[in-house]
Amino acid sequence: MLSDSGFSVISGGGPGIMEAANRGAYAGIGPSVGLNIELPHEQSGNDYQDISLSFKYFFMRKVMFVKYASAYVVLPGGFGTLDELMEAITLVQTGKSRKIPIILVGSSFWTGLVDWLKNTLVVEGMASPEDMHLIQTIDDPKTIVEAIFKHYEATGFELTPAERKVQLYL
Repeated sequence: MLSDSGFSVISGGGPGIMEAANRGAYAGIGPSVGLNIELPHEQSGNDYQDISLSFKYFFMRKVMFVKYASAYVVLPGGFGTLDELMEAITLVQTGKSRKIPIILVGSSFWTGLVDWLKNTLVVEGMASPEDMHLIQTIDDPKTIVEAIFKHYEATGFELTPAERKVQLYL
């Protein structure tokens, strides 16, 4: 649905849910992009990438995930997914990246983390209650696409001069 709505879809480029994201995008009209990571034992790129980029270092790959993103749609995953999610939240929270929708897909998977963020980080004063507005949990694909468009109907797709400057230095 994202691809057919005109978005490029970027995944980690590997197997499993990353392959599913690329495969769905590959069948759509928008490009399917894989940001592959060179690992000694775990990952090889999937066959559903219009554009395939390989990275040696995680930090460079994380920058590419968010630098040109219109939204950050996060599906269930492991430590790498959590690392990338927290990086995206931190960049948006601190103004180092433009404000984009950050959407968690799979409420049953993410509920424990979201509750911990609210009940521990916010309660302990390590994050503000407003920071919780940076993330949404949505399970329905159509609602995800609608949430992204709703965000840009309010803010516009064009980068402001300040956002262009932030993007340049990210």
